[in-house]
Parts: sequence; structure tokens; C-alpha cells
Amino acid sequence: MPTAKQTVAIVEDDAGYNLALERLLRASGFATKTFLSAEDFLASAAPESHGCLILDIHLPGMSGFELCERLSMSGPRPPVIFITAEDGQAVRERAYLISGNACLRKPLVGAVLLEAVRVQLGRSHSSEH
Repeated sequence: MPTAKQTVAIVEDDAGYNLALERLLRASGFATKTFLSAEDFLASAAPESHGCLILDIHLPGMSGFELCERLSMSGPRPPVIFITAEDGQAVRERAYLISGNACLRKPLVGAVLLEAVRVQLGRSHSSEH
């Protein structure tokens, strides 16, 4: 059973996509918490309580990149998996730099996302020791 530290936060503005990601992760044994915006995440979440973030780059209001910058300013942030429908090289490169090569293009392949979550949770766990 996942611990609170292993909770995967999903920040995605499309409610249907958010629900689909939540169902996939829960069916695979992960605890999840979903948010429709970066502002919702900041208002109701303790970032350190999450093992990793699945974060849409293009959100209404604060972007996924801006959320990462904000989290980094307030201390260690959880590992991030960026998701995006955009295929621009500059966006991907920025996402790779921030996340350590965890940027997936929509539509997502479930097995690829689950593997990325496992890798990022492993990074989160190893940074605690």
C-alpha cells in the first residue's frame, strides 16, 4: 500500500483527462490527488507530501513551468513528469532540464506513464536517504 510520501499529484486542467490519469494510477496501486490548476495545487497541497507530480505544461493561469519555479523557491520540490500536447523542441528541452528527462507527449501511453511514475518515485525515495 502506498504511503502518503508516495502520493502522485496530478495537475491537469482537463477534468476528464485528470480522471483518466487518476483511474490508471489507482488501478496500478498508486495513491493520487488531483488538481485542476497550479493555483489549486498551491492552495490545498503540501508539496512535500507528494512523491511526484504529473504536471501539464499549459495550464490556465500559472503554467506548469511557473509552478515548478515557485516550488523550487520554497525548498525541495517533488520530482516532476511533464505532460503536454505541444511538440515544440524548445518546450521539450525546458521540460527535460527541469524534470530530468521526464516529459511525455499527449496522448499518453499508459505503460510509459506508469514506468515514468515508478522512476520518479524512485528518485524521490532515494533523495530522502
